Amino acid sequence: MHEFDDAVLQCFLDNQSQLFPEEDVVSNLEEAEAFLLECLAVVVNSVEEVWEFFEEEGIDLEGIREDEILEADEVFDVGDGRYLIVEG
Repeated sequence: MHEFDDAVLQCFLDNQSQLFPEEDVVSNLEEAEAFLLECLAVVVNSVEEVWEFFEEEGIDLEGIREDEILEADEVFDVGDGRYLIVEG
């Protein structure tokens, strides 16, 4: 099972509107953790791992630059070198 630390949870809480612009889906850290567990979110440690995740999911990355992958709505920059990937 995946444990999400407070930095990851706070990142999602603060930035959830990038993936869910209509309304907030969580209002506190506990809800954020439950939501991320439910949707099988993952935390990776580098841009390369973000890239590998999308490749493994079968997403066509042809013609996309490495830095552009970080602009995907599903990718949240935790701010410490890690990235949270949430499949809405």
